[in-house]
Amino acid sequence: MPPVSTALPATAPPREHYDVFIIGGGINGAGVARDAAGRGYRVALCDSGDFGSGTSSASTKLIHGGLRYLELYKFRLVREALRERERLWHLAPHIIWPMRFVLPHHRGLRPQWLLRLGLFIYDHLGGRKLLPPASRIELGKDAAGNVLQSAFVTAFEYSDCWVEDSRLVILNLRDAWMNGASIMPRSKLVNAEFTQDKWQLSIEESNGQLRYASADQLVNAAGPWVDQVLRQALGRNDSDNIRLVGGSHIVIKRKLPDPRAYLFQTDDGRVIFTIPYETDYLLIGTTDNDDVSLHQPAEITQAEIQYLCDVASQYLRETVTPQDVVWHFSGVRPLFDDGASAATEATRDYVIVQDQETHGRLINIFGGKITTYRKLAEEVLALIDKTAKRKTRKWTATAALPGGDFPANDFDSLIERAAQDFPFVEKALTGRLARLYGTRLWLLLADCNCAADLGQHFGAGLYQVEVDYLVAEEWAQQAEDIVFRRTKLGLRMQPEQIDVLADYLRTAQVKQATTQS
Repeated sequence: MPPVSTALPATAPPREHYDVFIIGGGINGAGVARDAAGRGYRVALCDSGDFGSGTSSASTKLIHGGLRYLELYKFRLVREALRERERLWHLAPHIIWPMRFVLPHHRGLRPQWLLRLGLFIYDHLGGRKLLPPASRIELGKDAAGNVLQSAFVTAFEYSDCWVEDSRLVILNLRDAWMNGASIMPRSKLVNAEFTQDKWQLSIEESNGQLRYASADQLVNAAGPWVDQVLRQALGRNDSDNIRLVGGSHIVIKRKLPDPRAYLFQTDDGRVIFTIPYETDYLLIGTTDNDDVSLHQPAEITQAEIQYLCDVASQYLRETVTPQDVVWHFSGVRPLFDDGASAATEATRDYVIVQDQETHGRLINIFGGKITTYRKLAEEVLALIDKTAKRKTRKWTATAALPGGDFPANDFDSLIERAAQDFPFVEKALTGRLARLYGTRLWLLLADCNCAADLGQHFGAGLYQVEVDYLVAEEWAQQAEDIVFRRTKLGLRMQPEQIDVLADYLRTAQVKQATTQS
């Protein structure tokens, strides 16, 4: 039997036409979709899986300049990232918030003068305004020393920000959709042909059916799969632009004395973060692993687990062992291949290439960091404007993301208002929902007047009303989408509870399909 053709049928015109079609629903694709839709472009975005399910949900979850990059003389990257820190905090203060980091001085590694110099540059390079500056602390007099070995007597403390990475992706897509973008989850671009100054596209949906579209401009933001898209969908056989580097994190159940995180130096020149995570846990990472492939899902190795445990145990008073690990996650970082010999030295900067064979109507994005996604999107839009011969205005620097329309330093007042308006909701649940949804919490609970209205309880504070919201408003389709990306409740839920959630979602999908037919 001959293979099914994915090319656009000659007798069937495209059902949809877009100004900009984006491949990839990670943070870069989502940021471009939001920016372009807000400028009035007709936008569509597709992703072959769940949004943010690749690199964008496997990060260390930081909005930061990258202190270590100063040693590699990446001043432009660090400056741009530092300038974005406070800006992003103001745009989404429910999922981004300040965090202080403790950097213990290790006598056998970087000297104190070098740490002080690096932190001085870090404080002044990016226009810090509200975040507190770096300072020196004596560990024998500070609570930060309580969890560290007694050999560490001096540390330096500095500021960066935490981010719920996969939620940042969803909020950008949500804003794009609210500005008219067509958002296509679990839809794979299988063929793209450039003819008569337009792209003719074939997209395979999750049910195996093909939908057809055309677009003036194509943006390849497929992350680790960017070269794969060029080869398989566009037929470019000379595409070899990125270096795949694996990164893994472990999670242990242990609390720190306060909300501060730690940055541990290693004798191989790297740094490892140890960060308070989901109230009761610690997140430790990340590794750099060149031995990765896209032919199988990214997975942590036993050697990586042992490495992270060993680094943490060199600093923490209480030893960390592989038996302490309750969860782990891995991702693949698509670094632009700049010829660096070691993964730790490869650039974390992004590279945007406008294809000349298609008169600029194909833009490829290589690499990038979560922190700089918004600036990346602005640069992509500048190229799109030039090709489209349009002059549009930048707007994303001051427009709050969905749920983030409240003062950045006034999150406690948001919780207080929610507690007053929904007194039947437990305090812990109110706080969690406010953190995830910000002011959209009022939309989520709009039809709830008593505890019974929250609906079925799946465990760990996950109720039917939240599940239904995530399905209707945030493209969640599978249990994993909800418990490990839209929320992190999978850490606390039992496998049987997740199975019940999966059954609920399947039943809801069957009902929806029956109603539509």
